[in-house]
Amino acid sequence: MNKNVKKKFGKNLRKYRKQKGLSQEDLSLELELDGSYIGKVENAKLNITIDKIISIADFLGIEVIDLFK
Repeated sequence: MNKNVKKKFGKNLRKYRKQKGLSQEDLSLELELDGSYIGKVENAKLNITIDKIISIADFLGIEVIDLFK
């Protein structure tokens, strides 16, 4: 992913995660991911697969596109 896209995605992920009252670790555990995974994605330090993007959006009750706006 382009660095700007990754930053935007991470910023939006953080926003929606916090709206649901979840910590990074809470979301990671719910999605059966390593405890530091969400933090790395939010800080644009890690590439994420489309499957994980879909899982995150589904869990947060949002559309995938919302994570990229």
